[in-house]
Amino acid sequence: MNDSTRKRLRAGLVLMLALPYAALAAPFAYVPNEKSGTISVIDTASDKLVGEIAAGKRPRGIAIDPAGRRLYISDAASSALLVLDTAGRQPARQAPLGKSPEGVSLSADGRLVAVAVEESNTVTLFDAATLEQLADIKVEGKNPEHAVFSPDGRWLLVSAEDAEQVDVIDVAARRQVGSVAVGLRPRGIGFSADSATAWVACELVNTVYRIDLASRKAVARIPAGKNANGIAMHPDGSKVYVSNGTDGTVMAIDTASNQVSATIAVGKRPWNMALTADGARLYVANGRSNSVSVIDTASNTKLADIAVGELPWGVAIR
Repeated sequence: MNDSTRKRLRAGLVLMLALPYAALAAPFAYVPNEKSGTISVIDTASDKLVGEIAAGKRPRGIAIDPAGRRLYISDAASSALLVLDTAGRQPARQAPLGKSPEGVSLSADGRLVAVAVEESNTVTLFDAATLEQLADIKVEGKNPEHAVFSPDGRWLLVSAEDAEQVDVIDVAARRQVGSVAVGLRPRGIGFSADSATAWVACELVNTVYRIDLASRKAVARIPAGKNANGIAMHPDGSKVYVSNGTDGTVMAIDTASNQVSATIAVGKRPWNMALTADGARLYVANGRSNSVSVIDTASNTKLADIAVGELPWGVAIR
């Protein structure tokens, strides 16, 4: 390759990274990089990195609005919820949070944002449009990591690093109304589409718990890999995926049998994950590899490893 060709290729890459994301056709995967202070943007049609967005100093949790126009990100360094537009501009707005905010969840209708805040042992609830704080809800679990809305918007399930239960918040009442006993250190949470069932990965017992929301009881315990943490639910309800941080794998669990049906090797310390809307591909943030692994869910094979920033925390796709 001569110098002229190299220059043309570099110029083409710069142009691609400068394009508004709306000029590209595919949904995008947005990856917060906790150590880099950026959001990596991946075009899911090509599985190529197409941009980076500045996002505070320690971005962690991430959620995206139903229209794909706004990102909601917790920044641990500034103890704030950042709102960014997906065209790549600087944060348009922000709202204060308690110290060490982590997981961010958006209600299915896009109206409410919930943030798990570790040091205050609370879940902070915001109006997504105005960023007005609606409530700061105490939970029993210490150091909450995820607060995830049920699809019907009725409940928030909250996992915490120092807990052996998942706390249940009634969204309308703005308070904790119960808990579900699980294993030590619950992490990722996923729901069935009808909001009747939840799956929770418990890191220190290497187990995924299947929870019946009506009875608030665990009805199945599914052995996973070492340091199970992230959870992603296939949109057709047939499978739930769990990432295993120490093993460097993702497992697919058949929801009909509660059995592991496949194990796929990914990068180092796989963490939080997200599926494309059609469920065809799973994107896995690998915290110690500084990469995102792409899994074909039909064949249960890894298709690619995409380099991103340092210490990727999770993925949001729209």
